[in-house]
Amino acid sequence: MKTNSTNRFYDRGDLPIKVDHQSATSKIEWKISPEQLDYHHYLPIFFDGLREKVDPYRFLAIMGTYEMLEAGGTKVLPVIPQLIIPIKSKSFFEI
Repeated sequence: MKTNSTNRFYDRGDLPIKVDHQSATSKIEWKISPEQLDYHHYLPIFFDGLREKVDPYRFLAIMGTYEMLEAGGTKVLPVIPQLIIPIKSKSFFEI
């Protein structure tokens, strides 16, 4: 299986996020609040992980992207060009 940047960064402990299994439903726990993150660095990593099919990478990518977009405000728009690269990838739309 081909790995993407989300897998590599998570496995190395480079993402400021972890899965919280304490509640009835899994959720993510941020080591740093999403508002304080470098969006040019982290949002493309989480976005690239949206094509992942294996948990916890898939779950982290979905929730990380969602929460960053929700908290990002004006930080999101300048990053849009970087998000186009994974979308253009053929594997982004493969099921």
